[in-house]
Amino acid sequence: MKSEHRTGPPCVIKVGGGLLTPPGGLPRLGETLATAAGRRKLVIVPGGGPFADAVREFERRHGLSATAAHWMAILGMDQYAHALAHHIPGGRVVEDQPGIHQAWRDGAVPVLAPSRWLRAADLLPHSWEVTSDSLAACLAGLLQAEELVLIKPKTGGAELVDPYFDRALPAGIRWRVVSVDSATLGADLAD
Repeated sequence: MKSEHRTGPPCVIKVGGGLLTPPGGLPRLGETLATAAGRRKLVIVPGGGPFADAVREFERRHGLSATAAHWMAILGMDQYAHALAHHIPGGRVVEDQPGIHQAWRDGAVPVLAPSRWLRAADLLPHSWEVTSDSLAACLAGLLQAEELVLIKPKTGGAELVDPYFDRALPAGIRWRVVSVDSATLGADLAD
């Protein structure tokens, strides 16, 4: 699984928080991500999922400023990072770019708990129009990624990305949405 021999830009993979719903899905996804990390240089960025949903519910019941809700939802991404790293063989929670590079050198799969890095940079609006999709797009730019892959429960239906996504994604970074339900997910991530 060592990826330090890989050169060039990484692929950022955002794993949607909605993937926590199906029982048993997270361990299978973790295995798939570990296999993909053996083939290409990856950085895993968690979504918000039920952690962000809890912030939305708290905001609905008790009221929060946009800034408080923003940072609480990002802290939810940190929580999901720990769950993902637990289920990805060789996964390691990292908090910043030096941590990502160290994980690669050590042959680990970096799973970004983004609050510390995003708090220092604070590059995005504090709004529910900015979800983990836009955060992953921004981080892909900061990492000079070659590609951004958004793994979601389903690729059909309404909007695939949040309203701010097109502004957050730097020019020149390829991106695509893949479904965790896809029988070809492993092959999709190896591309």
